Amino acid sequence: MLKKIVGHIKTITKHKWLVFKLCCRAGIPWRGFMHDWSKFSPTEFWESVKYYTGKRSPIPLAKAEKGYSKAWLHHKGRNKHHAEYWYDYETPQKTFIMPYVYAVEMICDNLAAGITYNGKDWTKSTQLEYWETKGYKKPIHPKMAAFEKEVYTQVSKDGIHKVIRKENLKKLYQEIVEKNRLIERLNEISKK
Repeated sequence: MLKKIVGHIKTITKHKWLVFKLCCRAGIPWRGFMHDWSKFSPTEFWESVKYYTGKRSPIPLAKAEKGYSKAWLHHKGRNKHHAEYWYDYETPQKTFIMPYVYAVEMICDNLAAGITYNGKDWTKSTQLEYWETKGYKKPIHPKMAAFEKEVYTQVSKDGIHKVIRKENLKKLYQEIVEKNRLIERLNEISKK
């Protein structure tokens, strides 16, 4: 048990450090610093220790055994950088556009998770490959999905250091999310 506790703390710390560094590159250092502190809460920490392997997130292992994960339910409900935080099945729209800082933190989180769990096997196309097989299945606003996929596509071609920059991410977010949002709003107004 002690080995799993220490291993999990090391994994969380490595992940948080990578997210912080990426968030600094992206111009949102505060989000990087605040990232995932809930992983140290008893609800998230102890379940994650129980299913810790060091090779992948413990969340899917908990879900496979129990059908759900208390840690994940707790985590996604408190961390705005998860698309699932912005999902509400009781509304007509269901998914919503994430504010820029949380969308970028989500990108940094996913890249850092890929690096953390893949280690030396991580390549600049790892996140795009993951997105194409699993990521697009999550409940996420189509514009957020387009933004996320475009960033991973650019990373697969040009690498993290060229793509994860404030200027580039802001430009992509404006082109993919905000520009289309303005056009939609103008179309709504013209219909009235």
